[in-house]
Amino acid sequence: MKISQLVFILFLVIVGSSSLQAADLMSVYQEALAQDAQYRSARAAYEAAQEKLPQGRAKLMPNITLSGTRTVQQVDASNVGVGNINPQEVTIQSRGVTLSATQPLIRVENFIIYAQSKIEVNKADAQFVVAAQDLILRVSQAYFDVLDAQVDVEVAEAQKQAIFRQLQQAKRNFEVGVSTIVDTKEAEARYDLTTSQEIAARNALEIKKRTLQGIIDRFPENLVSAKEIASDLTRLQYSSMDEWVRVAEDKNFALKIQQAAYDIAHQEVKKAWAQHYPTLDLVAQYSDQTGVGGAITGRGIDLTSKSIGLQLNIPLFQGFSIQSRVREMLALEQRALHDLESARRNITLQIRQQYLNVTNGIAQVKALKQALISSQSQLDSTILGQEVGVRTEVDVLNAQQQMYSAKRDLAKAYHSYLMSRLRLSAEAGELDEDTLIQINAMLVK
Repeated sequence: MKISQLVFILFLVIVGSSSLQAADLMSVYQEALAQDAQYRSARAAYEAAQEKLPQGRAKLMPNITLSGTRTVQQVDASNVGVGNINPQEVTIQSRGVTLSATQPLIRVENFIIYAQSKIEVNKADAQFVVAAQDLILRVSQAYFDVLDAQVDVEVAEAQKQAIFRQLQQAKRNFEVGVSTIVDTKEAEARYDLTTSQEIAARNALEIKKRTLQGIIDRFPENLVSAKEIASDLTRLQYSSMDEWVRVAEDKNFALKIQQAAYDIAHQEVKKAWAQHYPTLDLVAQYSDQTGVGGAITGRGIDLTSKSIGLQLNIPLFQGFSIQSRVREMLALEQRALHDLESARRNITLQIRQQYLNVTNGIAQVKALKQALISSQSQLDSTILGQEVGVRTEVDVLNAQQQMYSAKRDLAKAYHSYLMSRLRLSAEAGELDEDTLIQINAMLVK
């Protein structure tokens, strides 16, 4: 059996053994949903923001308060009344219960606050979606980083084994006098270099695994990698770059967040202007008190009162503070408008870049697939040439190095292509679990 065939079988054994009882991308993502601290923090912020709506609605509802008092007083009543010559102390007990209600009738500011609370809830919804998309991207990036590091280790191991066999053969050839010491030293140098590369690759793999561990709260052992490159790389939901841009401008959640920020700033301007407007409230009160005036007369009386009416407040002058506040809010509104335009331009740029990454990634994967086939053929030819004496050990090692590099580059290019598809969907506002399921299927089939 040829050396290249032995190397290829060894490579497949290494890859196959690493996939035993391996976790795929979806299972890792499901773990991250429950374990990632950053995502759980975003969920808590989302739940807190939902309370903005009932708080804003409360400004339009009645405000009802109930208050009560009870006092006990010792009053010197010796000088109270006429002809009272016997000094005495009188105990006066008093109590009171007051029920008051205020219903805002005309308060422009309260209506603005309620409208603003709806915008804030919509903004929180978009922020939570962005957090969910960010979780998918972080998990996927960490997952593919581990796969890339695994490829580096697998290639380093296979290359080390191949170079070790070449080293042994070079030593045997030198012992029988069919090769020079130069071939042996060349093989030894390559073996030592590959050993150091293997150590570095294993260290990088440990680092990448711990990055993923920070998301799923466990150390990942085996992850599913692509057994073959999917053939339907060009199947995208939208065919042209301009179509992707139009979808992003309509659906991108980061843009929706910035739009909500501008809408809130606009409401702040209206709320500042509302400080000029009069307010009108419906006010009702019920009061039941006993022992009123006992501290003065020595004998309290009981009073019950009921009232209902309108309360009008007209702001006249507040030291020009309202005008200053309006100018401040107008400036902040302009800032939010410029931030919105900047976000729109940035998203357009990002969607175009990710689209190019996807399309170029397709071409790169196809080219590397062909390069791998060519490298394998070159290795077979070089080994055959060595057997007939027209190629040297160095030529074989160089051909092996090229083949291993092609294997590594193809795997990494495929992972990069899949990651670009996820980022393109995120920029378009369409990244969800269904998209991740599609990407996962391109790994496990």
